[in-house]
Amino acid sequence: MAELMRNPNSMEKAQEEVRRVVGDKAEVDEDDVKQMSYLNCVIKETLRLHPPAPLLPRETTSAVKLRGYDIPAKTRVMLNAWAIQRDPELWERPDEFLPDRFEKKDVDFNGQDLYIPFGGGRRGCPGITFGITVAEYALANLLYWLDWKLPKTDGTVQGIDMNERYGITVNKKVPLLLQPIPFS
Repeated sequence: MAELMRNPNSMEKAQEEVRRVVGDKAEVDEDDVKQMSYLNCVIKETLRLHPPAPLLPRETTSAVKLRGYDIPAKTRVMLNAWAIQRDPELWERPDEFLPDRFEKKDVDFNGQDLYIPFGGGRRGCPGITFGITVAEYALANLLYWLDWKLPKTDGTVQGIDMNERYGITVNKKVPLLLQPIPFS
């Protein structure tokens, strides 16, 4: 939601898609969410910029030489998913929220395409499908039923602090505070 609030064109495009697909029905259902390609792009782009687990622990199975460094077998290494997914050699305009980058590109959540918000390979998160489905369904409902605005404090609209708090997972340092407006 924070990235959508910072990027009103993306918010408008996502809400338009959700409301068009759902129409006048009383609820968003699973079949609706499957038709929301732009919403899926928003989720992918959010996970690219803000991977839930930015450091992925691994252990080498054999000795290897990498960029002039000798790494012995059984060495624990940390893959920096956050840096890989913001690498300007891999991603055009890597620090910008651009969901459209995924529209014509089928990006694999299992670590292909250097897109690894859930890890990759056989050590990847077993809950990828469930996590993506829950995120899509929750976001679709938030965008279908409500419009959103930043609240005012002393008559001034507050900005969005995108600083992150690091731990086992990454969260926003300052929680996002939004004012919901029922959509009719």
